Amino acid sequence: MSAPHLLFVADATSVHTRRWVGAIAQRGFRCSVISRLDGEVPGAQVHALNTPPGRWPWFAALPRVRALAGQLQPDLVHGHYLTSYGFWAASLGRHPLVLSAWGSDVLVSPRHSRLVRALTGWTLRRADLVTADSRDMLEAIAAYRPRAALHQVLWGVDTTKFVAVHKTATPLRLVSLRNWEPNYRIDLVLHAAAQLRERRPGLSFELHLCGGGPLEAELRAQAQALGVDGVVRWHGRVDEDRLAEIVRNAHLAVSVPESDATSVALLEAMAAGLAVIVSDLPANRQWVDGRGGRLVPAGDGQALAQALVELAADVQTLEAMGRHNRRRVVPEVSRDEQMDRMAALYRELLTQGGR
Repeated sequence: MSAPHLLFVADATSVHTRRWVGAIAQRGFRCSVISRLDGEVPGAQVHALNTPPGRWPWFAALPRVRALAGQLQPDLVHGHYLTSYGFWAASLGRHPLVLSAWGSDVLVSPRHSRLVRALTGWTLRRADLVTADSRDMLEAIAAYRPRAALHQVLWGVDTTKFVAVHKTATPLRLVSLRNWEPNYRIDLVLHAAAQLRERRPGLSFELHLCGGGPLEAELRAQAQALGVDGVVRWHGRVDEDRLAEIVRNAHLAVSVPESDATSVALLEAMAAGLAVIVSDLPANRQWVDGRGGRLVPAGDGQALAQALVELAADVQTLEAMGRHNRRRVVPEVSRDEQMDRMAALYRELLTQGGR
């Protein structure tokens, strides 16, 4: 009997797509990907449409997407990101249909546009199963009254790489794993580092910035103007092995976006036994409590700086918080556990045949 053929309608350039599809391919499925842009996805054949950016090309490309799906004849379709690839997937009219929300596609965009809200509802009502990685996203999805079952499924963390290790007390290593884009407020992290240097002048510390992104030049100039360029380590985008190494050797992770679902970066830091300072958002409150770090109001640079100054003064407290965080998330966030669960959901849907 041939392996079930899953068609993922998703961004082939995204690390999340690569990890998800690659893990599912390892579990005995034949995988194809239809993507706007070309990319390499382990274990899958990628079909790139190379459409231009903008809202209307998503609609204009529909005939090509349908023609491709007709040629591929998948047994199941899975659209990742509701307001773009999810719309393409739902437009195919094929079942079983799985949809996954990523964050702003259900928490932000529909609130700013009636058209996007209507499109989101239309897309969700065609699904046989919907996943999201945080409870607040599932609540937002439920408001559209989809007929599909809703499941919280995490992207998952490689808990064999993101592990707690013994580390020296100095220098104190701070780490941010978020992209250098406006939502993630790396500017506030740099301001907080400057406050830490001013208020704890004898403290030896480093700030490791991973992620990369379009604000690099602006952030580098800001670091220089604040006088913290000497303590910042600009790693940019690195592979998972190098990222895990950086995180394992850190003491405290900072993640203060203005909007977020469950953050893989946050779970990676917690799995590696780091204390955390995070934005006080519903998705973060699901994972972080006072025993593992601090929640600060989104966009509040002074609250972030105060939390950083207080926590940086006590390495023993940071270590205790890190131990608590690892116990909190492992093994629940294991990528293997989450993808085993997702594979079982696929097989259940294939047995049922969708609607």
